[in-house]
Amino acid sequence: MNTRDLEAFVAVVDHGSILAAAAQLHLTQPGVTRRVQSLENTLGVALLDRQSKPLRPTAAGRDAYQLGRRVLASLDDLRAGVASDGEVRGEFRFGITPFLADIALEEPLCSLRQTFPALHTRVSTRWSAELLGDLDAGRIDAALVYLPGNNEPPAGLEREPLCRIAVKVIVPKAMKLPRRVTLRDLSDQPWVLNQDGCGFRRVLRRALEQARLPFRVAVEAFDPILRHALIARGLGIGLTAGEFLKESPYRKALRVIEVPEFKAEVRAWLVHRSPDGRLAAPLTHLRGALRQALGAFPS
Repeated sequence: MNTRDLEAFVAVVDHGSILAAAAQLHLTQPGVTRRVQSLENTLGVALLDRQSKPLRPTAAGRDAYQLGRRVLASLDDLRAGVASDGEVRGEFRFGITPFLADIALEEPLCSLRQTFPALHTRVSTRWSAELLGDLDAGRIDAALVYLPGNNEPPAGLEREPLCRIAVKVIVPKAMKLPRRVTLRDLSDQPWVLNQDGCGFRRVLRRALEQARLPFRVAVEAFDPILRHALIARGLGIGLTAGEFLKESPYRKALRVIEVPEFKAEVRAWLVHRSPDGRLAAPLTHLRGALRQALGAFPS
């Protein structure tokens, strides 16, 4: 089996298109197509559903992708293990949820780059459930995710809890509400929240459903600063981590209110497969750097 054929197939699945795979591999589109066809001929099975857009693997292709990822990772480990300069090389694919990317990634990435300058780090930002799926499928090597309450990442993965993050309700400072309210007191207010898939939003929906109260979203916005701006202007109320609010340019126009029946939190987890091989040292280093970056939150 030609490993270049395998590399081309993996790139097509990663990007969902032959064009994007060709750009990554610095090949022509026909060149990538020939390599994928060569791999299919070698294995005797179709690996891509060519009627789907973006391109998706067949059932056999999904198996080949996961196994192929491991083969390519092992080759990276082999190259790194025999490198004369002892440097860790190759690619490190790291996933992180949007909220944690905003508060925890800058310093750890800088530290990782300084310590392992020959390691190419590729970061993807997605919701926790999607990242866990990517990790299971072998599309990423590690992820920093947050999960509601006492939920834990799937068994079979190396997982380490890093911190707990309290979910707090914020309102415009001009809104005439007492400091302590009930969920029912808030039931006529619209919410300004992240898109569906956010762990903060999930714990809020669950609490409202259990109290049999309506859940009404006024605005969905991905950027936390935009959400703060919209809440400050009275478009609704929202959720945040108190520590993150301290850094917001709109902190003086917002306030946290207590909702005793809504004591919610999420936990941040570092998850990955076995750290043996080439990525063992980078993962150990990243774990320490993430703990330091998240030091403002309780463990």
